[in-house]
Amino acid sequence: MRYLFLFFFLPQIVVAQINPASVTIARDAFGVPHIFAKTDPEVAYGLAWAHAEDNFKTIQYLMLPAKGLLGRQLGKTGAAADYVMELLHAGELVAGTKGPALSPDFQAVVEGYLQGINDFARAHPEQVLDKRAFPFSLTDYLKTSVLSLSVISGFDGALKAIYAGRTPTIDFGSPATAHRPARRRQNRADWLGDALNELSFPGSNAFAIHPAKTTEGEALLAINSHQPLEGPVAWYEAHLCSEQGWNIIGGLFPGGVTIFHGVNEHLGWAHTVNYQDKIDTYQLQTDKAHPGQYLFDGKWLPLEVKKVKLHVKGIPVAIGRKAYWSVYGPTVVTKKGTFALRLGANQELHGLEQWYRMNKARSFSEFHKALEPTAIPGFNIVYADRDTIYYVSNGKIPRRDPAYNWAGTLPGNTSRTRWTQFHPLSDFPAYVNPPGGYVFNMNHTPFNATAPADNLKPEQFDLTIGYERFNTNRSVRFGELIAPLDKVSYADFKRIKYDLQLPQKLSYAAGPDANALFTLSPDAYPDISEQILTLKTWNRQATVDSPGAGLFLMVYHYWTDKLNDVSPRPALTAADCAESLRYAKSFMLKHFGKTGVTLGEYQQHARGNRATPIWGLPDVLASIYSAPYKTPTGQTGRVHSTNGESYIMLVKFPKTGLPIIETVNCFGASANPSSPHFTDQMNLFTGMKTKPMTLDKATVLSTAKRIYHPAE
Repeated sequence: MRYLFLFFFLPQIVVAQINPASVTIARDAFGVPHIFAKTDPEVAYGLAWAHAEDNFKTIQYLMLPAKGLLGRQLGKTGAAADYVMELLHAGELVAGTKGPALSPDFQAVVEGYLQGINDFARAHPEQVLDKRAFPFSLTDYLKTSVLSLSVISGFDGALKAIYAGRTPTIDFGSPATAHRPARRRQNRADWLGDALNELSFPGSNAFAIHPAKTTEGEALLAINSHQPLEGPVAWYEAHLCSEQGWNIIGGLFPGGVTIFHGVNEHLGWAHTVNYQDKIDTYQLQTDKAHPGQYLFDGKWLPLEVKKVKLHVKGIPVAIGRKAYWSVYGPTVVTKKGTFALRLGANQELHGLEQWYRMNKARSFSEFHKALEPTAIPGFNIVYADRDTIYYVSNGKIPRRDPAYNWAGTLPGNTSRTRWTQFHPLSDFPAYVNPPGGYVFNMNHTPFNATAPADNLKPEQFDLTIGYERFNTNRSVRFGELIAPLDKVSYADFKRIKYDLQLPQKLSYAAGPDANALFTLSPDAYPDISEQILTLKTWNRQATVDSPGAGLFLMVYHYWTDKLNDVSPRPALTAADCAESLRYAKSFMLKHFGKTGVTLGEYQQHARGNRATPIWGLPDVLASIYSAPYKTPTGQTGRVHSTNGESYIMLVKFPKTGLPIIETVNCFGASANPSSPHFTDQMNLFTGMKTKPMTLDKATVLSTAKRIYHPAE
């Protein structure tokens, strides 16, 4: 078996044990950890310890698939992750003997982090979910990173499509069918496809304003990712500061060894999810005369088979599954055919190292150099420093033969479809200090990233990269807000960030096309005339006191639930709109005993025993996505925020001195219900307020509420 990128020689590097006394953790008034130490590995140790204090359970959930143990904790959902780890050949990639090694300095950082996690587990055995998980090794950690970056690349979605039976098939007797567009039709998925739904997450906002465009002459950066509010991809805020040039504040996910987006002494960046074509699906050519084989370049090759034992909570015996591998990569055998998936994320082990280099960049040139390996498989990047703004639609995207339709299922019988090289960073749409003075991305096309006159054109780029060509409500609304501003004040900047207005013409890229809702005549539907008039008179703002916003969200939920297995989602007809308004009316009467329910009555921001009304709708700039729940007082018929606005960071870059930073997280620094920092940022968050943060060590230490060393 040949692997494209393989791993390093462990005996060459000896990692010194870290003394916890050399690491200082300072907790501020909101419990946010500021980690200080002489070296970067010591800081990583402190990060691991502090994060484990706040959310050790979720960190373990991220680690357990590396040892096939998550199914024992989470049942089918966990077993799905255990299986995908094997399907991706993450262990084989890490255990290989060819290819570049992790740089010694970054390997030392990871080792420092792992020592911190293992020491915490040893000190707190009562919090360990499965003692077989520890000690957690470097190999285990790198396997986990392969799984995480593969999911980011869309592996879960492509795999779900195969298991759901909606992947288009190829008639190998008619080659033209390989070039037809992919159909998007969904059927019911099996247990693995269903479980993989747990791994998906929504998008984000990011924008940067050049100092020449601001009233104060200072560059501005909004870091505003829309993530799940809890779980494995929920933001954790930390400040990392060593004497080796690592001084940064920002957000990371459980298990992260570096900041994923944030700001250091010189610069900052934000990520948003992008949707270029990062992964390809192939159908292998098989027949009954060659069982267990597939035809490739005129030769019959054997499918590699790995037997996987899955342990599922509640089931006393292991469940046997087979994980297949072909020359393309992970392969799945179904009744409809044998399909393979190929992506860059499971051929690359340096994504986390690239983030580390971004963390430590001191200038735009250093930051750009850190991006050049394209080891991070996706994400738009919006960047700012004192005098530069930048946007790039980043990714690890293969060079593809343009003769094939890469939007559909590819014929898996020829080396012409088995790509082996990747586009360099210079091939991607990018903007440096555009004349319009701003860059932005709201999960939409990279060809609408600045002032209209300055945007790039799709025909300038390789079409097989598969760039987004759509806008979102958020991108449309941002354009409406920025266009009339000759100069942007900081008040304008914050007003844009917290905007709650839907545009007049809705542009839901993934939701139902609900524009017809606003065209119904109340005279034609007397039984729902009140609801029709509510929408017609609604100002389209997602404020807590708005009956129009409450009604719209009920209708939105009705149709997203009903059309969950349909893609693309069709435009609603007048009959569809009437159906959903009747549902909403009945729902309000049942659960509230009245109509005219406001958004804040229906939608709450809740954690533990606290619940408060929350603004926001899907795809307004200050987005909130919500799901049904039972309130702390036992009420049903309400929804609570689950995704969207989460960790918010707003940054000014003065001409001299450190960046001026304000942040807020949706709940608090700790996931421990007994901690005072479990919910202490909720009032700030729902009040659209922030807290000041600083990169200045002396200020942090002089104002900290607690200063200690790990294990004290």
